[in-house]
Amino acid sequence: MPPNARILIVDDHEDTLYALESALAPLGHLLGRATSGDEALKQLLRGNVGLLLLDVHLPGTGGLDVVRYMRRLEQTRLIPVVLLTGFARDPQLGAAAYALGVADLVTKPVDPWALRTKIRHLYDAHQRRLALEHEIRALRARLEERTPTPGHPALPHPHAHTPPSGPAGAHTGELERDRT
Repeated sequence: MPPNARILIVDDHEDTLYALESALAPLGHLLGRATSGDEALKQLLRGNVGLLLLDVHLPGTGGLDVVRYMRRLEQTRLIPVVLLTGFARDPQLGAAAYALGVADLVTKPVDPWALRTKIRHLYDAHQRRLALEHEIRALRARLEERTPTPGHPALPHPHAHTPPSGPAGAHTGELERDRT
């Protein structure tokens, strides 16, 4: 995922979308928006989403259904998700959300400063993780290039010292001169 991955905000109320965009704008990341679960899934599948801020209660495909679908796909499985709910903490909702690997469950109305702090931390941690995975893949590829395959022994390093196969001086003819 490129470093300019969007934070996708999903809510079916325009005023809530505007408030959330205003709260997250100071982070300086690209922001995207969707007003339904289906629209969110389409944007997730197009790629370039680095974090999902998702309302639980959406018409049609709800927030938990979006997360269930995301977790089944390789390309979206690890995207951090923060769920938003307008209802008081529901233990069943919390259990279901955390069982799906949701990073946090936030109750509306949202404290903009606290939300910004959570989103910044989750987004940055995810980007660092992706960068490390990319570096590991590159290092493994370099290692595989250097590792000999069976049947093709590795060549010695050009500066490696190999003992001569015969007595000293044999390769220069010095031994023949010494015998005469």
